[in-house]
Amino acid sequence: MTDLFEHVRTPKVGFTGSTLDRADALRRDPAALIALRSDPRARWLVFDDLKPVMATTEASEMGGALDLLWCHRSDVPHDALTVFLGLDGDAPRFACVAPATDLPGRATDARAVGAQLDDGRAAIVAQARSLLDWHLRHKFCAKCGAQTEMQKAGYVRFCAACSTEHFPRTDPVVIMLAIHGDQALVGRGPQFPRGFFSALAGFVEHGESLEEAVARELNEEVGINIGRVRYIASQPWPFPSSMMIGAFAEATSTELTLDRAEIAEARWVSRDEVRAAMAGNGDWHAPPPLAIAHTLLAEWIAD
Repeated sequence: MTDLFEHVRTPKVGFTGSTLDRADALRRDPAALIALRSDPRARWLVFDDLKPVMATTEASEMGGALDLLWCHRSDVPHDALTVFLGLDGDAPRFACVAPATDLPGRATDARAVGAQLDDGRAAIVAQARSLLDWHLRHKFCAKCGAQTEMQKAGYVRFCAACSTEHFPRTDPVVIMLAIHGDQALVGRGPQFPRGFFSALAGFVEHGESLEEAVARELNEEVGINIGRVRYIASQPWPFPSSMMIGAFAEATSTELTLDRAEIAEARWVSRDEVRAAMAGNGDWHAPPPLAIAHTLLAEWIAD
């Protein structure tokens, strides 16, 4: 099990490609942050119930393209939970939690936003949503239980009671396409609708490498063994804050023994079957383009 990063060309994946400069040095400068918030070019992306507010336009009302609604400071409550996203050129960009009631926009499910936005705008939504969600969930210190306060523009929460710093979490998940000859393995969890198949996935556990996590998950869920693992691409998944690490795994066995608590169905499929499914003409449904599982299938049929 080697060559994890042998794959050099990284395919385009949903929720990636942000054009913002995250400006880490500015996060540590309180005076600079005050100036950024007062900058007339500063704008805020509002999240209502963790749904980004999209601009209401004639096109969007007719089901057309969505666009982010960047608000002025005066449009958002002064005490709104706010994080610094970075710089768009020299213009500061923030995100906050606030009602969409009085804004010229509509709170929209982040998955729908991610599926429609391109040129890095979905990545801005992913960054903001995960960070805001973490703050909403982590108001108290995990060490002593005291209330914490935001620091470093939203990238740290600090507990004054025990001097502990808390950092935003990202949960690593391996998602893999097991391959044997001219076939790949797809599966369906019990929570997915019938006919929908995807790559298998699971959280990386403590004390294991990514390659070991790939091997363990495939053995636990479908009973197969693997050899070589090849990295393909990664994707931030802001529900709430996973890092999906996509790979191909060379299967050394093919007989399936399913863990029914995790996998309802699994099957080996050919490239032609994958092409048909991705075109909407197969007897099963493939993941949508937003998902990294779609990227893995597309890379495999093009390999």
